[in-house]
Amino acid sequence: MKLFDVYPLYDVTPVSAKGAVLTDINGTEYLDLYGGHAVISIGHSHPHYTQSIKDQLDKIAFYSNAVQNPIQTAYAQKLGTLSGCEDYQLFLCNSGAEANENALKMASFITGKSKVVAFKNSFHGRTSAAVAVTDNPSIQAPINKGHEVIFIALNDEEALKEALSGGDVCAVIIESIQGVGGLDQPTTPFFKTIEALCQEYQVMLIADEVQSGFGRTGLFFGFQQHGVQPDLIPMAKGMGNGFPIGGVLIHTKYKGIHGQLGTTFGGNHLGCRAALAVLEVIEEENLINHAKEMHEYVKVQMASLPAEIILKGRGLMLGLAFPFEIAALRKELLYTHHIFTGAAKDKKVLRILPALNITKAQIAQFFTALKKVLDKPENQSYFK
Repeated sequence: MKLFDVYPLYDVTPVSAKGAVLTDINGTEYLDLYGGHAVISIGHSHPHYTQSIKDQLDKIAFYSNAVQNPIQTAYAQKLGTLSGCEDYQLFLCNSGAEANENALKMASFITGKSKVVAFKNSFHGRTSAAVAVTDNPSIQAPINKGHEVIFIALNDEEALKEALSGGDVCAVIIESIQGVGGLDQPTTPFFKTIEALCQEYQVMLIADEVQSGFGRTGLFFGFQQHGVQPDLIPMAKGMGNGFPIGGVLIHTKYKGIHGQLGTTFGGNHLGCRAALAVLEVIEEENLINHAKEMHEYVKVQMASLPAEIILKGRGLMLGLAFPFEIAALRKELLYTHHIFTGAAKDKKVLRILPALNITKAQIAQFFTALKKVLDKPENQSYFK
């Protein structure tokens, strides 16, 4: 049997990883500044993380949500304390798409409505409702297009007011920082306007933290930059540091009904222990503050680049916007300088999403390599 061919693959075969370094089948080391789409939050093979999973495997790895699971409870308590979201309840699932799917479903349950407002260049996942609110028709099958979705431009207050004025919207879903779209973000006044209008029209505010959560922006959640209180907060990626786990935070003013949501694998013992280890490392190593510090160091390094290259994002959820498309640049960084980076829907944006414990030396390594690529004659014409 062959694999279903849907992934364009680089000719690199990692066989081991430690911290921010991947080692391939030939023994070549690569600096990982992408973390598998912002998944690696505390570094590859962190000793506390791996030991916690090994210990849990010797006890119990899985049982369904039909029994008591104290690790779920411990995880919820720790998450509430570290995130500051103690006024929320936790529903556990397996991925970011599933988290968004359940958030949208809850919004529809609570309001009795079905239309959703989403934003241009958004990405929320590839399952039914999640892909319907993703601004990419090429990954929407006809079965996905039955959902009623209004796409508006980010920070367009008038378009938002018009979309909500009909009274038939169940949710506004917004990324605190757009990931796949290219690191654009809502302003604080716009986020506060969303919150106010959602309250006025009885609409659920969904802050998609799948990529921006767990300290990546220099705060536990990206929306906390804006002083708003979402109704629903989907999360995943950095939550498990590679172990497949996701979740939705649901404000305590909304009560659950038995059978309303459900999952077979979500919240299993092994997944919860992995996620709990992530929180323990984030707290013990003060990684959220470290993300802020590394952002400041990136800004220092940016001063040595041409002014035409713009830094986007916050914390360690970053994008470098170039005056040219970056596909060839990415390949050269990977194959010549052995550095993994990411692309975006905006073909001129290079995404940087390293583990939160990335070092200054590793960031400097990236900028040294980048300057070597930019110094090539074929790239000089883009700069003054």
